[in-house]
Parts: sequence; C-alpha cells; structure tokens
Amino acid sequence: MSNLERHPTEVVECSTEPTHLISIMQPREVPLGGPRALTVRRTLPSKGRTMIGAWCFLDHYGPDPVAATGSMRVPPHPHTGLQTVSWLFEGEIEHRDSVGSHAIVRPGELNLMTAGRGISHSEVSTPGTTVLHGAQLWVALPETERHRMPSFESHVSKKVRVGDAALQVFVGELAGERADASTFSALVAAQVDLSPGGSAQLPVQPGFEYGVLVDSGEVGIRSSLDENETQVVRHELAHVGTGCTTLTFTAGPDPVRLLLIGGEPLGEKLLMWWNFVGRTHEEIVAYRAAWQAEALGVGGPPPAGTEDFFTATLPGTTHGFEGGPLPAPELPTVRLKPRG
Repeated sequence: MSNLERHPTEVVECSTEPTHLISIMQPREVPLGGPRALTVRRTLPSKGRTMIGAWCFLDHYGPDPVAATGSMRVPPHPHTGLQTVSWLFEGEIEHRDSVGSHAIVRPGELNLMTAGRGISHSEVSTPGTTVLHGAQLWVALPETERHRMPSFESHVSKKVRVGDAALQVFVGELAGERADASTFSALVAAQVDLSPGGSAQLPVQPGFEYGVLVDSGEVGIRSSLDENETQVVRHELAHVGTGCTTLTFTAGPDPVRLLLIGGEPLGEKLLMWWNFVGRTHEEIVAYRAAWQAEALGVGGPPPAGTEDFFTATLPGTTHGFEGGPLPAPELPTVRLKPRG
C-alpha cells in the first residue's frame, strides 16, 4: 500500500525512546484517493510516537463494502529501505511487483515484500471481493540491511490456543510459535482472537516494546509491570514500553480481534517521506528523482547509482496494472530535518 497523501508528513526522522507506561494512540483517517476512495485509519506514525521497535507505519481499514466505499486500486509505486507486511481479515488483493512477483493476498496469509534498495508494486482488490478489511504495516530495515536486493514472500502460519485465545504468529516468535517470515531485526507480529469475556496471558520479551491494534471489540491490557488494566477500544493502538515479561488480554462483552506487534527499539535515526525510508534529505531527493525518471520519464536521467532501482527485472513499471504509475508528490520547500 502506498502513502497516497498529497502532502505526506514532511519528516519522520527519529529514534523514539520507549516508555514503560501503556499509552493509547488514536487513528487519523486518510483517503487513498479518488471520488470513492477507500479510507484507512493510520496510527503509525503519529504525534508522540513514530515507531514501535522497527515497525514504522500502520494503516488499518474496513470492514468496508466495496460497492459503497470503492475498491482498492493502488497504481505502481516505489518503496525503499523497508518491508511491507500485508494482513487481511476479509477480501482479497492482487499484488504485482518489479521483481516479477504476482500473488493474491488472502485472509490469514502473510504477504511480505522487502524493498531493500528499491522496489515498485501495485495493489488491486480482486473482482470477487465485496468487503475489504485488513492492515498494512511497514518495517524499517536496519542500516546493515537497507540496501539489500528486493524480494517477496508469502507464508501461512498455524493457529494455536493460548488460554482463551486463538493465536496466529506471522512474524517472529511468540508463545513457542515461530513464523517463517524473513526478518532483519528482532520483531514479532501476531493475530489474537478472544471470545466474549475470554482472557489470555502471553509471555513477551522484556527487551521489546509492543503495540496492540484493536480491530474489533474492547480489550483490557495488563502488563507484568502494572497491576492496573488499560482499556483499549476498536481502532485504537496501545503502546507498551520495554521491561514487561507478560501481557494479559481480557475481552469485554463482545468478541475481540487484535494485532500484536513488537520489537527491540531500532536504535537508529531514520527519515520517512512518502513511500521512502532513508537516512538523509539527499537520499530522499535521489529516490524521488529516480522514481520520476524511471516510472514517468520526467526530470531527466535518474541520479548516478539509482539506475533501475524500481524497474530492475521488468520492462516498464506497470507489472500488468491497467494504468500508469503513481507520480511522487512534490518535495517540501524546506530541507527535511530531524524532529521530535
């Protein structure tokens, strides 16, 4: 999924320090463009918190009836320095990318794209999809891995019972379950489902910070560091700082579905603009120029060293998509600089 805001956050250059308290982040609505645009709820990055471990972006959408709100149709667009994690609850999305991948994203199946030095892809909901419901997350690659060659993979992990919960770990390791997904920093992601009034205690890593996105219902969260329970409602993202060894989830009167993400604090400053993750203003400028030159044929040749970043293995950038690639927004008139 692309960040389709015409004026994306100018700067997200940070090394957010984790805290031990449980805090709540409210989503902001972002339309994906067009007169009947799918609208997503974005909780990362947000004011006061731009990362949870290496997780740097979280869009949550649906359940949206396609006939009323419009389908997903995201033209070819670029990424650098990150991994995209696609996770669906309902519907199907067709994925095509510049390394030749062609896959259908289905509920409960992880689709993981590693952009590395550069990749481009398109995302379109399938004709048979009547309801779209899911999440798209990004993981910032560490300095040692962010220039690696791009790749794509898909995995299905099993569901297990932990207390009253159904647990499906799709990134990293949790409660004795290990996912097959390729990761380049210490990470975890899982779906947790609870029946009304159900409870589950999960062992967690004290060196990790965690995020809890509530997709449905209301859940109480208690960490091993705090006897008090924090209530989190639908669409909110809770942040849990480092240091705890268990997290206990208790459902309210309705069924609960949540995504649990976490990881060791990245410990690196990064700069996010549009769909690029870099480290400096100059890198972002070069990535944008390379995309505009390769995909749209504007602005002259791509900067030295960025040739074929986004079109390396296929002629052109449409990858079977009916329509042109997505142009990059204009850069801000001021230099991208650290904040926060």
